[in-house]
Amino acid sequence: MKMVALKKFTALLPIQWASLAAGQPLSAENDTLKYVNPLIGSTNGGNVFAGASLPYSMAKAVADVDGQNTGGFATDGSHVMGFSSLHDSGTGGNPSLGNFPLFPQYCPDDVLDNCQFPKASRGVHYVNESVVARPGYFALALENGIRAETTVSEHAALYRFTFPPRRAQDGSELSPLILVDLTDAWDSRQNASIKVDAENGRITANGTFLPSFGAGSYVSYFCAGFGGAGVKDSGIWVNDRAGTEPQELFVTRGFNLFYLQAGGFMRFRRPQDGTVIVRVGVSFVSLEKACENAENEIPHPDDDFDTLRQQAESAWREKLSPISVQAGGVTEDFLESFWSGVYRTMLSPQDLTGENPLWRSDEPYYDSFYCIWDSFRAQHPLLTIVDPVAQSRMVRSLLNTYKHEGWLPDCRMSLCKGWTQGGSNADVVLADAFVKNLTGIDWNLAYEAMVNDAENEPLEWSYEGRGGLQSWKRLNYIPYLDFDYLGFGTNSRSISRTLEYSYNDFSLATVGRGLGKSGYTKYLSRASNWQNLYKPDQQSLINGTDTGFVGFFQPKYLNGTWGYQDPIACSALASWCSLTSNPSETFESSVWEYQLYVSSSQTQPTFKPLTKSPSYVPHDMATLIRLLGGPDTFISRLDFFHTSGLADIGNEPVFLTVFQYHYAGRPALSAARAHAYIPSSFNASTSGLPGNDDSGAMGAFTVFAMMGLFPNPGQNVYLIIPPFFEAVSITHPLTNKTATIRNVNFDSSYRRIYIQSARLNGEPYSKNWIGHEFFTEGWTLELTLGEEESDWGTGVGDLPPSLGESMNLWT
Repeated sequence: MKMVALKKFTALLPIQWASLAAGQPLSAENDTLKYVNPLIGSTNGGNVFAGASLPYSMAKAVADVDGQNTGGFATDGSHVMGFSSLHDSGTGGNPSLGNFPLFPQYCPDDVLDNCQFPKASRGVHYVNESVVARPGYFALALENGIRAETTVSEHAALYRFTFPPRRAQDGSELSPLILVDLTDAWDSRQNASIKVDAENGRITANGTFLPSFGAGSYVSYFCAGFGGAGVKDSGIWVNDRAGTEPQELFVTRGFNLFYLQAGGFMRFRRPQDGTVIVRVGVSFVSLEKACENAENEIPHPDDDFDTLRQQAESAWREKLSPISVQAGGVTEDFLESFWSGVYRTMLSPQDLTGENPLWRSDEPYYDSFYCIWDSFRAQHPLLTIVDPVAQSRMVRSLLNTYKHEGWLPDCRMSLCKGWTQGGSNADVVLADAFVKNLTGIDWNLAYEAMVNDAENEPLEWSYEGRGGLQSWKRLNYIPYLDFDYLGFGTNSRSISRTLEYSYNDFSLATVGRGLGKSGYTKYLSRASNWQNLYKPDQQSLINGTDTGFVGFFQPKYLNGTWGYQDPIACSALASWCSLTSNPSETFESSVWEYQLYVSSSQTQPTFKPLTKSPSYVPHDMATLIRLLGGPDTFISRLDFFHTSGLADIGNEPVFLTVFQYHYAGRPALSAARAHAYIPSSFNASTSGLPGNDDSGAMGAFTVFAMMGLFPNPGQNVYLIIPPFFEAVSITHPLTNKTATIRNVNFDSSYRRIYIQSARLNGEPYSKNWIGHEFFTEGWTLELTLGEEESDWGTGVGDLPPSLGESMNLWT
């Protein structure tokens, strides 16, 4: 066999790279990174990405397992199948990305045919206690003794594989082998090519793959350079055999879509320290771009690992720096839950600016919106506070996607259109950005895009826009078994789509009124369409026993007669309902849960964003509470929902229901309910998330709840409960003003969780909500706590704003 000495990596050092100094770690006592645990939610369906990443970066490197591998790695004791550099976090559905995994191994007796190439045969358990996951770094040891470490730049990953000494039966030293697999995490590859260049120590590959939760396909490019050892031999492999003669390969789907397992490999003379370095560049544009990304961002891979890791840590410290916490004696588990939640909200969407081959634009391009139906409720509102520059760029990316593809996305990943789960919820993200005065956004273009969602039905509304618009405009609801010949989509979810379209049109009215558009009143009127599916005499039974509550949403046919869906269907007490599994008239939640969705999602638009004394006209919250029998009955219904098993805290529609007691004048009950879920369902264990993280949505819920200010998205409203710490401060990245919410009489055992009185900037404050000005202008809110519920925040004038009838039902 020909033995070739591997050339050292060489590349010009870019000026921008040279200007970045490696960050110096803070003292252990003050370093927030010590509280970031990427393994929270790495089992039990959390689907988090646990590997190495920069904030919003494209490169995300981790070990891929054959267990719960939606995010690549899981702490479920499964087998490691490879190490790859593209992933998403909290996606649900099929495993996402995981393209071109590397796999290190020894061939028994140094015989090539004794190596294991296909996924099913090559997997190796990892050593549980060896797993290390930190911001910008991931490492583990395999049970065969091979150790893997990885860190990343924006579009490249650096791996260190350390091979322990092994000998064949004849006493000769075994040769480390690293293969590249032409696959992804869920074997969606349609075709792929690979080229092995042993002389230069490089393997390049590209392939066409399918998105994990969407339509179409995407092309991914991979450029790996190997260093630290001399190449012994190289070649390609197909199924369970390999050869050193061919150095290139093309594969595609065959007869009956047969999936050919194939790839390339390099085998090395083991260096003295056993370490082989692999630098991987990735791109969605071209092979040349993938290699350039690697060379420009990691110019000296033999020496750069520790520097790269330090720079990743510095990037994360900078992103987390607006927030500071005065713990007040709480256990470190609470700090881990909080800081890890903030961290996960900044993994996705991914900043793929410069990596979009679909159109040319000077605007930012973000991908991996998984999905806006999940993220608009808490993740994007949190980024609006702690990283408004990134959130503005995301909004601009949504608008640029509309400009070039004709529609605002509701879900998007891997350059593909993702499936729409409810309405056109990018509308809510835009309205939230509008009322909170995010800058640099073309609001006339935003209004145009939102009107397009409201007025024009696409041919394929399963991944863009809205379906059923003829009925929406004519009947003012989405009918059960709708007759919709204009477009195509899953003809279900008539209840949830009606409610979500109402909220989407409210968001449109908010922006339209703020811009002075004359047509906003039409959309404000449509915001009340949810009432057309309310059936006042509808009962709900559980196992044949009447719950005692009357009045629920029900589906309605085209002719105006009622259909039927059991109010507990699609809840945790019944069966799961999704687009493909048991499609029903509510999506992923029951009528019980959607009954509460509307109760605080319809509030009066803040037409002059961030005014200190906004004027509101009451409406739908009051209307719903009246329909449901008044505040006491509403509270009883909320309590039953949260204690009967109907509430699915592992899915995003439930988030706001935890805090809806505010609207019935009982904010103390919201605080108690938050403590019922934290830490029982949200904690610092590997199973510490109750459901799929959904791009950081679960993390954002945790952060807001523990911070003590929960948003009502699309509105200038944050509902107040006591923080889980003595104090939390946030310095606004643009105004540089620091907002603080502080507990007086704080009790780290959480006996005192009820607000007795409040002071805002030193003055008495009785409202149980506050506006976004709190953050931008740097106000201070002091909450005096006690062990019993008080009358703070319970008065008619203290309640959050809402559209509809007056609040005289409380008098």
